[in-house]
Amino acid sequence: MLTIISGQGALPEQIVEGCKTRPIVASLEQFPPDSLQSDIIFRLETLGSFFQQLKMLGVNQVCFAGSIRRPKIKMELVDKMTLGLVPSLLQSMDQGDDSVLRTVIAAFEQNGFTIVGAQEVLPELLPRAGIISKLVPTDADVRNIKRATDVLRALEQLDVGQGCIVSNNQVLAIEAFGGTDWMLKSLNSRTEDWPYGGVLVKALKAGQDCRIDLPTVGPDTVIRAALAGLNGIAIQAGGVILLNPKSVRELADLHGIFVSIFEHTL
Repeated sequence: MLTIISGQGALPEQIVEGCKTRPIVASLEQFPPDSLQSDIIFRLETLGSFFQQLKMLGVNQVCFAGSIRRPKIKMELVDKMTLGLVPSLLQSMDQGDDSVLRTVIAAFEQNGFTIVGAQEVLPELLPRAGIISKLVPTDADVRNIKRATDVLRALEQLDVGQGCIVSNNQVLAIEAFGGTDWMLKSLNSRTEDWPYGGVLVKALKAGQDCRIDLPTVGPDTVIRAALAGLNGIAIQAGGVILLNPKSVRELADLHGIFVSIFEHTL
């Protein structure tokens, strides 16, 4: 049986809707799903008890979907079944999001659960290379895409983010705490001296565990990119989830921006 560990955003709901049999939906207390009804609500402080609850329900596969932020651990809420996990969780909290994810995945696997990626549940979430919009990138856009991918590769070891915005070969923003939405909103405060246009590029980090936390682009991303004055969005084929491609295509054409899916190497 499958359970979805649901964060926020549209991805969890799309996965649940795409499953022939509805999976169990679980969520962290601090980050409830936007629209799904959670069957189980838990905290990191009670992770051990959560594992036992899943086992009693016959769950053997776990899929993480949606966005969450790094929660703080409140020691007074830790239960007896979770005490043994606390040292590794606390240590990972100081080492970045990737470290926390690796620690959580390891805990699930050590308790007998198989972690499956969202793209394994719904393979159509990963689009093939190509341009899905009417508008196509110009030569200048292609150079900006290349520049952004170079920046992301240079930052891979720093566990910063999966997105970068470049205009006229200048880096305007790099994804960090707050994610893509925050990054795009930050462009709206640019002064007259900042160049308009540019591209948002999303790509997978080298060595990233593809079963969890794949970068995601959806209709809301298109709207925010258009409001920020960007020329388009480019995502890595096979490494970025594209939510609701039909709506993405329609919105891109409506707002006059391009959406390009590029191969791993440019």
